[in-house]
Amino acid sequence: MKRSILFSLIGLLILIGILMWKNYSPGIPQGEKAPIFEGINHQQKAISLDSYKGKIVLLDFWASWCGPCKEEIPQLKEIYKTYKNSQFRDAEGLEIISVSLDRDEAQWKSAIDYFELRWPGHILDADGKISSQYRVNSIPHVYLINGKGEVIENGVDLRGEKLIELIKSQLK
Repeated sequence: MKRSILFSLIGLLILIGILMWKNYSPGIPQGEKAPIFEGINHQQKAISLDSYKGKIVLLDFWASWCGPCKEEIPQLKEIYKTYKNSQFRDAEGLEIISVSLDRDEAQWKSAIDYFELRWPGHILDADGKISSQYRVNSIPHVYLINGKGEVIENGVDLRGEKLIELIKSQLK
């Protein structure tokens, strides 16, 4: 009796694992068009991915309450400062669009000010529409998008030296 219950539990766990793996999505694959989205930034200006065509876009999914996201902020600031006016193979300059999964607008705006995030591309995705389009399951999650609007690469592990090397590989 105990043995059959044990085997049933193991089978159930395997089935759950298979179903979870089947539904897991690592995001929009490399080379595919990045889904177009629009939002209102922290200064009440319309932001659209489409308006950044011709630039490399670092699409950063984050939240003000996310520890690992906050750890990445100094590097994002340095990337923006270093590469915003760079010449890339198929793009002129780099822009960052930070899509926040915060639910509290005041907390989100406060974090932008506190961390001195100077790029204009900040969007609050409180309803999760954009993060769903991009199949974001956890944060921080970064996409690098080329000047044609195609995904170069994405991932939760796309940070640190790996991200910098990827950006450098796109330079002219």
